[in-house]
Amino acid sequence: MNETNVSSSVLERLADELPELTPEARKAATYVLENPRDVGVSTVREIAQAANVKPNTVVRMARQVGFEGYEDFRAPFRDAIRCGAADFPDRARWLQAIRKSDDLGGLYADMVRDALRNIEDTFAGISADQLKSAAAAIWSSRNVFTLGVGINNSNARNFTYLASTGMLQFHAIPRAGSTPVDDLAWADKNDVLIAITCKPYRSEVIEAVDIAREQGLTLICLSDSAASPILRDVEHGFVISVDTPQFFPSSVSIIALLETLLSFVIAVASDEIVERVETFHKRRYQLGLYRAE
Repeated sequence: MNETNVSSSVLERLADELPELTPEARKAATYVLENPRDVGVSTVREIAQAANVKPNTVVRMARQVGFEGYEDFRAPFRDAIRCGAADFPDRARWLQAIRKSDDLGGLYADMVRDALRNIEDTFAGISADQLKSAAAAIWSSRNVFTLGVGINNSNARNFTYLASTGMLQFHAIPRAGSTPVDDLAWADKNDVLIAITCKPYRSEVIEAVDIAREQGLTLICLSDSAASPILRDVEHGFVISVDTPQFFPSSVSIIALLETLLSFVIAVASDEIVERVETFHKRRYQLGLYRAE
């Protein structure tokens, strides 16, 4: 049973016990049933104040449904937020609640655990053959358009920058003052679109993928669910794990996958790629962009 189901079962139990509660405890329970998202981000005093009861009443309510106290009662709601069963503002409030409770050590542990688990989960579902196939499509293409907006804009541009040290045909979109759709206006079957979006899915990325499909581009898409709209009917689809206690999706596995994909592109490329990379870095030294040790 996942954390979301656990918090839902607590609410069901609370609703069942409602008639047996004292009038004051019933007020607290009613508040929780009507505002379940507040539980994961609020202290016992904050819930009591909102429900217009005493803190001890909230504790008694928690015990009535089988918990030792309010902290135990609140745990499933906090877990649900941590695992993504809430929107960005709720998760931001949850982080603030951790700071107020001085449990930053727990937050640190959660961040490290999720970062490592995201990489493990992502690569566990991807084979070397899948990456090789996508890399071959990239190397043989005329142009590669890398699309990410919001938090994924920097991920897409970082990938494009790294690729440009040895290849010329990479373009991060949307370009300044443009839109993804405009940037793909003259693209066709000779080109590749690498698109990235996670929940909540960005409409401009979905639209660009749909148009790219109509124009015959090869699609390489990264998203956080097999049900993602950009992973439907694509040649190269990769499901990435982005769980995090943060209020926005983690980029750790996205960056790791893109870096791995680029390494596969270099591996399947012709010998000229080595000379290109060498020339690029030699020129940087000549221009004084690198400081000699």
